[in-house]
Amino acid sequence: MATMVSTTQTAAPPLPAFENNTLTRLFFHVVDQLAGPAALRYRDGADWKSIPHAEVERRVTRFAAALDSLGVGAGDRVAILSENRPEWAIADFAVLALGAADVPIYATLPPNQISYILRDAGAKVICVSTVEQLTKITAIRHEVPSLRAVVLFDDPRGSEGVLSYASLLEQGEKRLDGGALSDFRQRALAIPPDALATLIYTSGTTGEPKGVMLTHFNIASNVEAVRRHHVLDLKPGDVALSFLPLSHSFERMVDYYYWGSGATIAYVDSVDKVAESLIEAQPHVVAAAPRVFEKIYGKVMGATGVKRVLVRWAKRVGESGVAERIAGRRSGPRGAAEKLADRLVFSKLRARTGGRIGAFISGSAPLSADIARFFWAAGIPVLEGYGLTETSPVLTVNRPGAVKLGTVGQPLPGTELRISAEGEILARGPQIMKGYWNRPDATAEVIDEEGWFHTGDIGTLDSQGFLTITDRLKNLLVTAGGKNIAPQPIENQVAMSPHIAQVVMLGDKRPFASLLVVPDFENLGSWARSNGIDTADRAALAADPRVREFLQQEAFSRLHGLARYEMPKKIAVLANEFTIESGELTPSLKVKRRAVEEHYADVIEALYAGARDDS
Repeated sequence: MATMVSTTQTAAPPLPAFENNTLTRLFFHVVDQLAGPAALRYRDGADWKSIPHAEVERRVTRFAAALDSLGVGAGDRVAILSENRPEWAIADFAVLALGAADVPIYATLPPNQISYILRDAGAKVICVSTVEQLTKITAIRHEVPSLRAVVLFDDPRGSEGVLSYASLLEQGEKRLDGGALSDFRQRALAIPPDALATLIYTSGTTGEPKGVMLTHFNIASNVEAVRRHHVLDLKPGDVALSFLPLSHSFERMVDYYYWGSGATIAYVDSVDKVAESLIEAQPHVVAAAPRVFEKIYGKVMGATGVKRVLVRWAKRVGESGVAERIAGRRSGPRGAAEKLADRLVFSKLRARTGGRIGAFISGSAPLSADIARFFWAAGIPVLEGYGLTETSPVLTVNRPGAVKLGTVGQPLPGTELRISAEGEILARGPQIMKGYWNRPDATAEVIDEEGWFHTGDIGTLDSQGFLTITDRLKNLLVTAGGKNIAPQPIENQVAMSPHIAQVVMLGDKRPFASLLVVPDFENLGSWARSNGIDTADRAALAADPRVREFLQQEAFSRLHGLARYEMPKKIAVLANEFTIESGELTPSLKVKRRAVEEHYADVIEALYAGARDDS
């Protein structure tokens, strides 16, 4: 691959050499430095329990000894199919300390996709969280000849051919008492920085997922660069809530960052428990996807009656001081109006996030600048960043004192960015992956001879090095009239409506642009009942012409300054949300446009029946 001519380029200062340049060195450094604060927290029924650093090390060492007895060694692969919980981290550090690499698998994946990953990776052992996840492995185990053992974190309950996590810890302790792995720490610390640490399989909006090879240094350098970039000011004892899947590179890296900072990591194993966990754990920092902020925003802005008037007034008042908050010139409300808005609206929102949030970190997809501005107005900073699995993952991020809403921030130390003549973002730095597992041709397609990684994203760099993402190259719509449309910014604006949950823009090879809209049925239901519309049947509600007219007005009223050919002409209202289970979302909640278009082909054809090109 030849490097395209650069139109814009920026280079951050090089990343200086640092001591904890492998994940195992990072692990033991923290274990040695911290003995008091809890390392990990988790919910056990209605209670939260803690595991101190010394106990984490003890369990990691015991589990590593047990894996060693199963034949796991340097260069092997161990899969982890689990929700976020302490056992995930313990298994991860144990695998890394043996010089092996782990293969995280989304807990939402079906058996056939899990089978593909296990076969492609050649996994020797798989750790699973629950009996439900074990059922998936039982169904496909015969398809994975490399798989020697299955380990269940929960009680096996008599499951045959399955090893329990608890029994392996006991077995590992006996081996250690007998003198096995006496040089465990020395071996772990001697693992070279360029050793493979993990194979993370991309979600795959098209085609089969590819295994991204990330080394110890890839990830450790990203942790160090985020630290030097002063994105978060965490100290031992601060609490970080971890609920985005650890199978995703974003949560995985920030959890290593939390560990390295000495923060207590509080795990949440289900997104349904996030709201109550925020209140109970009272975190200082949370990494989240834009959908989380969109749902909170939609809930607040979907208020009715007097509350609706109050919320919208508070939003206007609060946002008038956002520029000063971002610049660091103020930390709280000023003046009677701001103080009243804070007391009546924003203080309640902060309380629902636990009351101690210093920052939310937003990643994995673009966040609307308007939604980010609302959270800043509420005294809840949201710092948006950008990266990919292949970049370990962070390339750029907004940080305190250097925030521009609508951008994804400036490059991390050691990261170079270039915008090609075609507008594609190219990146080079220590966090760029080693390549795709067993896919040299695919690797050569994205990393050129000069080491530039071709992200597939379109963006721009301003004079201060702030990066703005436009869309994915492959998402660009080309109308029948030859006009190019970047759908993502338009979709994001439409999704600002509290009555709209999901949006997909259409228009490729079509005479005009249109929208598929999934309502926020909770907020839409309130509007429908107030207008005498029956809400008992979602399909009937979505098909009601009054609902379609209302949602079209909601959507189109948010689109200003578009070119004529960019403005959607029609919408279709769908009765079902896009989900992972339906195959319309990736595990990281990105829309699979091709799948959506296939599933709703009849609806789409009806939108364009008899249409002429007026683009």
